Amino acid sequence: MSKRTYTGKIVSKKMQKTVVVAVNMPKKHKIYGKTIKMTKRFLVHATIDANVGDTVNIEESRSFSKNCSWIITTKLEEKKA
Repeated sequence: MSKRTYTGKIVSKKMQKTVVVAVNMPKKHKIYGKTIKMTKRFLVHATIDANVGDTVNIEESRSFSKNCSWIITTKLEEKKA
């Protein structure tokens, strides 16, 4: 079974080895068919040094803690200063 991967932006880095990544997931409304903007926040284990505002790829992994079971695979884009 393949691992799930998402692309998102780091929104918080206040923990020691964990960052919060917000992933935009547009969904269609069941009745009206209009696209709704949905944002899901993942707790991600940070092995790569990344800062708030950077765009990263995350991948499903083993559990690192109760809520953290994702890992940063690549850093795509850095925040513009």
